Order: sequence, then structure tokens, then C-alpha cells
Amino acid sequence: MPAPDPAQLVAAMPFAELLGATVVEATPDRVVVTLTHRPELCTAGGLLHGGVLMSLADSAGGLCAFLGLPEGATTATTSSHTVLLRAVRGGTVTATARVAHRGRRDVVVDTELTDDEGRAVSRTTQTQAVLPPRQ
Repeated sequence: MPAPDPAQLVAAMPFAELLGATVVEATPDRVVVTLTHRPELCTAGGLLHGGVLMSLADSAGGLCAFLGLPEGATTATTSSHTVLLRAVRGGTVTATARVAHRGRRDVVVDTELTDDEGRAVSRTTQTQAVLPPRQ
């Protein structure tokens, strides 16, 4: 099976595409997505908005869960917990999502966001429901 095309993966997630996310690596066990700091994604003082960070983590985690699903199935986030650790004032944020548990009904993904210096920005644990193909 050929590796998925990163541009097509982002295009399949319109909100992630709107944010400007770039898929760097994508396997069923690990996904890496980057996002460049831009003024329109910021809150007061030029800080990258926390919602943007959570959206990046959700997108990376959702993609990681999706890539390991049975053919025709899809997924949706049912719970998400994020701890914001550090402000981002510039550069690129990297989201690395890894599967913690893959079951028949749900997938749990841990996602770490880091800044250009490799420092932890946030950590997210999310649960994705496995939705069977529609009949």
C-alpha cells in the first residue's frame, strides 16, 4: 500500500487546511503535523491562540486515529483533554500524535506539541470513536 499523500490528507481536513497545517509524516501509529505562527492565529500580544494549539492537536490526533481504521470506517472526537504548557510567540509548532490504544470502538491518541527549540508547548489526550461505514 503506497504512503498517503500529505497534501491530500490536509485537503481532507478543511479546518486544518484553513489553519495552514502541513502533514510531515503520516502512519497509523504516528502522525507529525506542523503549523507556522501567523498574526491572524494570535490573541493579544502576538501569542498563538490556545484554540489554535488545541485544533492542531485534534487534527493530528484525528488523522492518526483515522489512518488505522478498517476500510470505510471514519472517526470523530468524543473527548479531549489539553494542558497548555508554554506560549508560542513565533516560529513553527510541531504536533506529534501517537496511538496509545486502538480498539474496535475507540482509539486513544496522545499528542505533544513542541516549539522550534523542542520545548513542550502542550499535551493532549483524545478519544476518537470508531464509526462503521454507513449502509
